[in-house]
Amino acid sequence: MKKSVFLFVFILCTYSCVSIKKYNNEIYSVHSVSELSKDVDIAYTQLQKFHPKLYQYVTKEKLDSLFASLKNEIDKPINSYEFYERLAQVIKEIRQGHLMLHPPTQKYSKAQLKELRKLKFEFFELDFELLNNKLWVKGTRGADSTIVGHEVLAVNQEFSKKLVYRYKSLITSDGYNKTYYNRFVGKNFSNFYYAEKGFMDSLNLLLKNRDSIYFKTLKWINKGVVFAKHTDSIASARKLTSLEKLAIKEKQKTKRKEGRTRGYVPQRDHFLRNLEFIGEDNSVAYLKIRSFGDGNQRKFYRETFAEIKRRKVVNLIIDLRDNGGGSIAEIKNLYSYIAVQPFQLVNKAAIKTKIPATKAMISSKNSSFFEGILQLFAIPGLLVYDFLHVKTVKGNSFYNLSESKLKKPKKNNYKGNIYVLINGYSFSASSILATNLKATKRAIFVGEETGGAYNGTVAGQYKYVTLPNSLVSMKIGLMQIESPYKSAQIGYGIQPDMKIIPSQKDRLIGKDPELDWVLNSIFNVNKN
Repeated sequence: MKKSVFLFVFILCTYSCVSIKKYNNEIYSVHSVSELSKDVDIAYTQLQKFHPKLYQYVTKEKLDSLFASLKNEIDKPINSYEFYERLAQVIKEIRQGHLMLHPPTQKYSKAQLKELRKLKFEFFELDFELLNNKLWVKGTRGADSTIVGHEVLAVNQEFSKKLVYRYKSLITSDGYNKTYYNRFVGKNFSNFYYAEKGFMDSLNLLLKNRDSIYFKTLKWINKGVVFAKHTDSIASARKLTSLEKLAIKEKQKTKRKEGRTRGYVPQRDHFLRNLEFIGEDNSVAYLKIRSFGDGNQRKFYRETFAEIKRRKVVNLIIDLRDNGGGSIAEIKNLYSYIAVQPFQLVNKAAIKTKIPATKAMISSKNSSFFEGILQLFAIPGLLVYDFLHVKTVKGNSFYNLSESKLKKPKKNNYKGNIYVLINGYSFSASSILATNLKATKRAIFVGEETGGAYNGTVAGQYKYVTLPNSLVSMKIGLMQIESPYKSAQIGYGIQPDMKIIPSQKDRLIGKDPELDWVLNSIFNVNKN
């Protein structure tokens, strides 16, 4: 028995190593015109079969023409990344922000991954932001903090403006919105660069700080290295002591425990949900929500609004800036605490496939062979679940979401003033929440137009498709998620009542102009 198990594991590992090598060879090799033509056909067929709002922003005639033109334009063999760039130019014309393409990237063996996990690439430790059409270093996560606030002029001798322009051409927002592009590319700049360039031992940034222009080399370093900032503003690297490592582990342990409710993200050392009280008398509640998802959100909101009621708060600030969305169940729960009348958060979801949950699970990328086996046993149950939730009316299919049912506000619901901070990366679920608050005139909005559309988006469940020749992957939303409220201005996000765009100067001095405007409005009213 032991010999059989050993043999099975040996064969599995050998097959894995061979398949990884074959995969890497395929993604860097050029593919024939006929192979890529087949991939184009498969991509369009899958979209037509599963996307419920494929022609919402583009006519069928135009999209047919765009896909046909793409096939004609590919007249010589090209590699997977080049094909991804060309296909993305067509996909973006559909103008559905959740519809995304991903180029194939290099895979690593278990031995390689084991070594890489001991290291961190300084480039991936940087956070970037696009402001005033310039790329800036917004923050660092363990990397050299002395470069925060400096402008990135070039990466490996390629101008950042050229890179940003190219990466913007690979994505789309919901409808005709423009604010999402800068936010998304800024937040994901290092991911875009890696997808294009592949593995790098190091790279050089050309940075600008006021009148000074200089190079900064970023490398792979040991995870046990931290940077100490001296008074002369030059950062030096040193290894952590045993006591420092122990202190960090204890701190992370405490945060993970607290994160069971607030949702802890160890890679960024922050919580998804934060509640603070501002002002001399702590009369203003500030609720920062980075994403809707991890952690016991029910417990968090129950405790949050109990505390808000106990303190007799009359002004609540909900910060949805850079909140890319997440769980619709969480926004329904949150909304039940701030709604003042019975509500239906969303409509029943329009669908093309009658088994969206099943399709999503079958097409998902399994993290292991054994998880894939377990999922096979779950299919019958999911099929029944889908069958019970789908209704067909006059030939159109709809999915009965629990969030589409009429719901009463919580008994201890908050009835005071609400201010909502938004920006271009307020997307998906955060835009659905914002739509309901805006339509019911429940809140004042400050910031910039949301990236997510007012009239809904195609999300909920996803079908993952890997094109067989190029290995480019495509994520297709299967449900039209929309609130009962509609705007006559089709294809745009929730507009702010007070438009405020932060500047790089604001970032450098640590100023938050959107939050400052709200606090000044509140405290000035209270004085009068």
